[in-house]
This record gives sequence, C-alpha cells and structure tokens, in this order.
Amino acid sequence: MGNGYLRFAALGDSTTVGLGDPLPAGGWRGWARLLVESLQASYDVSFCNVALSGATAAVVREQQLDQALAHRPDLASLLVGVNDTLRSSWDPDRLHADLSHVAGALVDGGATLMTVRWHDHAALLGLPRVLVRPMAERITLVNEVYDDLHATYGGLRLDLALMPEVVDRTCWSIDRFHPSELGHRALARAWAERLRAVGLDLPLPSLEPGGGCEPSWRRDVAWMVTEGAPWFGRRARDLGPWAVRRALAAAR
Repeated sequence: MGNGYLRFAALGDSTTVGLGDPLPAGGWRGWARLLVESLQASYDVSFCNVALSGATAAVVREQQLDQALAHRPDLASLLVGVNDTLRSSWDPDRLHADLSHVAGALVDGGATLMTVRWHDHAALLGLPRVLVRPMAERITLVNEVYDDLHATYGGLRLDLALMPEVVDRTCWSIDRFHPSELGHRALARAWAERLRAVGLDLPLPSLEPGGGCEPSWRRDVAWMVTEGAPWFGRRARDLGPWAVRRALAAAR
C-alpha cells in the first residue's frame, strides 16, 4: 500500500454488488464503490469488484477467488455466508472450509483481510417464528467461522450487530434484506473509520444521500414484484419443509 497506489478487491454477495443503492444510469453502486471514492482522495486505487448476487461461500471460492487473486489486492473484503444459511443444503463444515481457503489464499497473496460479523437477519426480516430461531442459530455458526478467520488471519472486521443503523428502517431497502443508499453509506463510513485507524489517509464517506437515485416507491414495488418476491418464494420452498420438520422434532 505504499507509493500512493492501492489495490482493492471486493468479494461476496449482493450486499457487495451494491443492491439497494441504484444508479440513475442503471446498475448498482454500494458500500465498496463509496469507500473507493473516499480512498481516491489520497490514493491511486485499482478496484476489482467480483461479488455476485446470491453468492454462497462455495461460489466465492469457485468463481471469485481466482479473479481477486489476479488483481493482487492490498485490501480484500470478504462478506458472504448469509445466503448459505438460507438454503436447505446448509453445511457449516463446508462453509468453514470454503471461507478458510479463500481467506488464506488472499492473505498469502499479500492482502489485508476485511471481514464482518453478521447481525440477525431473520429477526429483522420478520420471518415466521418457525424460521427465526434456527436461522439465528445458523448466523451464530457463520459468525463463529468469521471469529476463527479473524483469529487466524487477522485484518480488519466490522460487527454489524453493533451498528445502530441495523435497526434504522431508513438504512434498509424495501425488502429489509439489502441496505438502502443510507445503509451502504453507513457501511462505507464504518470501513473508512477502520482503515484510518490502521494508518490509511482518507476522508470519511458522507452519510448524506447523493449521486444515486431518488427514493421511489414505484421502483421499489417494481423490484419487489420482479426480483424480491420470487426470491423469497424460492427460499420459502427450499427452507419451508426443513423448518417444519425441525419444529416437529423440537415439539416431540
């Protein structure tokens, strides 16, 4: 990270893609791009965002890691795992193996790792009670994996459950699953604070809206009809039978 040149690779799922922070010309911006804009005030930044919507830890390992390593990043963000918890194929051992492989490869390549501890998505989404407790248990296991990664590989991390913005409705898009522009700005600012704490020189990203799309209930409703509702339907079909079986087993 010397000589004013900085390489940043962002790996993960739809949060890092930027869903919830649309641009007027189309596409998404998101926290990683907002952070890069602040870094560019002091550094010549080469940015590589290989995140994919819907990505699991296995997708990061199989489809994103090689691209990120080819970028030879100084900083590498790794935010994934929530989609793993929303599938009946959930396998915490596989999750641990995939994330450990990705983190180790990035650090061995010279990157400082940026990771998170997740908040309780199920409670925030208002899911049925039959899903809330088992989903919270899965998030706890994901966080234990990230605790292990941080203990092993170090780097920077952000505990989302401790951010007050998590319970601020304006920081979430209509689906309550992806951050809004304000939520992405809060994420970018929190990461900037951690980067400044380890010696990087950058202004804090603004928390004021700007450069994105004005809020629009018509656009929000259209997105929910075309993308959000079908996604929730797929997850319900995938997790519903498992949740019912689990509830019956617990009752017995």
